Amino acid sequence: MPSVAIIGAGIAGLSCADALVGQGWRVTLFDKGRKAGGRMASRRIETAHGEASFDFGAQYFTVRDAGFAAEVGRWEQAGIAARWPEARSDAWIGVPTMNVVVREMAARHEVRFMHHVSGLAREGNHWRLLGEGMPAEHFDAAVLALPAEQAAPILTLHDFELARTALFARSQPCWSGMFAFPTALPHASGILRNCGILAWAARDSAKPGRAGPESWVVQASPQWSTAHLERQPEEIAPLLLAALEEATGTAALTPLAHSVHRWRYALSAGTGLGSLWNGSKRIGACGDWLLGPRVECAWVSGRMLAERMLEADRAAA
Repeated sequence: MPSVAIIGAGIAGLSCADALVGQGWRVTLFDKGRKAGGRMASRRIETAHGEASFDFGAQYFTVRDAGFAAEVGRWEQAGIAARWPEARSDAWIGVPTMNVVVREMAARHEVRFMHHVSGLAREGNHWRLLGEGMPAEHFDAAVLALPAEQAAPILTLHDFELARTALFARSQPCWSGMFAFPTALPHASGILRNCGILAWAARDSAKPGRAGPESWVVQASPQWSTAHLERQPEEIAPLLLAALEEATGTAALTPLAHSVHRWRYALSAGTGLGSLWNGSKRIGACGDWLLGPRVECAWVSGRMLAERMLEADRAAA
């Protein structure tokens, strides 16, 4: 039974894990976060008007691949995914928060959260993870389910061709703001696109399965986010709030609560390669950056890498 360490417990890593475990592999996932989510992150904030929830990463996902459609159908039957036609005709979201579907996937696996993997060591025919608090155990294979910028320095020491692919796959950043208000903002549809510095703004509390006070997520454009990337969250919050005021035709908004998050690697360009795999060293990578900037692309990439790993394992048997 081959063993594999998957670094990154987002959609790509979990999709890869699902396929490998289904064929008898022993899979352990490592993630630096406290819980599953990745770019499908959600946050809850207590306010004087009740708990506000925000999907501050991916706003929705679409379905085109047959395999992913089957997975989403299972989520829908389980009551953890629903359509959101207000965003677009083929939009889906997690219910009651976007990260629920990732948490459901993670619950099927051994995931070690709060484990920051800084590198990999090749010892004989096996891999050992490097980083503070890392286990001394060895794995037959290693998978990097990370943004290209984080995968590249790890790959550089072991396969320069794979590393070069990651080095050229640059992501765009995004400042994401979360604001809860005591009353509804005067905007009928609750969705804004490309308004001033904002690439997107939406009334999160109006999504299917949501509750709580009036809550908005606003996301700055890649260009603006790049220009302000190194500023502090407390500097960014009033700028995003002012942009929301202008976009909704309101003034002097006073939020019940707010939070700001900087996504350094928000939007991937997509290389079209699907996945990366070195069969001799048994190291690979998956993620949306290998296909395109969509949740579905991350899921498909993980599945593609798993298929390559399984095929290589069958060929060597």
